[in-house]
Amino acid sequence: MTTLTGLTVGGGCAAKYSAARLEELLRGFVPVEAENLLVGLSPADDAAVYKLDDERALVFTLDFFPPLVDDPATFGRIAATNALNDVFAMGGVPLLALSIAAFPEELPIEVLGEVFAAAAEQVRAAGAILAGGHTIRDAEPKYGLAVVGTVHPDGVWPKSGARPGDALFLTKPLGTGLVLAAKGDLSAAVEQMTTLNAAAADVLRPFAPNAVTDVTGFGLFGHAHEMAERSGVRIVLDDVPALPGALEAARDGVRTGGDRRNREFAPIEANDAPDDVLAVGYDAQTAGGLLVSLPSDKALSLTSEFRARGLYLARVGAVEAGSGLALDLRQRA
Repeated sequence: MTTLTGLTVGGGCAAKYSAARLEELLRGFVPVEAENLLVGLSPADDAAVYKLDDERALVFTLDFFPPLVDDPATFGRIAATNALNDVFAMGGVPLLALSIAAFPEELPIEVLGEVFAAAAEQVRAAGAILAGGHTIRDAEPKYGLAVVGTVHPDGVWPKSGARPGDALFLTKPLGTGLVLAAKGDLSAAVEQMTTLNAAAADVLRPFAPNAVTDVTGFGLFGHAHEMAERSGVRIVLDDVPALPGALEAARDGVRTGGDRRNREFAPIEANDAPDDVLAVGYDAQTAGGLLVSLPSDKALSLTSEFRARGLYLARVGAVEAGSGLALDLRQRA
């Protein structure tokens, strides 16, 4: 019996194009000069944002990838979560979604039905509507969503706003790629990948963070590198929180396809950190958590709010004046 993952070369966000090559590619495009385009390619972010009026802006994103699990419903739910989370990462709320689908005709139609049904359920859970889409024939299955959301023009969360003195937080542990590649117990990884960042964003919104991005295919270090570079600051991480089984997989030599590309994209001052910890930091995440930069005087209140709602939150570092990305686990010792 052919499995979904048996039809793919690399699944989930590990299938993303190299971040370095993507930067080189987009450098050739002239940003559209539009007064109401609040976020476009200069610089690129988790989604585009277009201002409609003084109270409303549209958030628009799309995301799709090959299967990373064999269960069709789980694949549909993960793919939908990953796309919807881009809207939450910009401070917005989803409104409408369209499916982007490519499947071999040889696959039973019931398989496609399970993917679509699970995705539609997740879209509804995010408060949006799955209103259609486009499906083509392809030898390698792929599924995802184009999502439109809304945000107040003054409430957009860029990844380029981190400031010296900020504290850094992460709303999900890391290592989904490693755990999947190790082919052990996937339950914790699947739970993370099917958890919308809606609740975390709801708690975060009143705190007016300086910078936010969701941690996906470029790993924690890749997305922290982007935040540091675009904000003109230095980020020092002192913790790399891992899912159960992730560090063990890394110690056993497990690596995903995104590991090498992410290391090339995001050099880090490692300060003798063990390579298993580095592997978790570079691991391509699918539907990962939010990386949040906000003034350190708000850190205690933010932690209390997350704890009161039973939500995961880890303080993972700080923002300093300067440039570059560093990992210094000694600060936690």
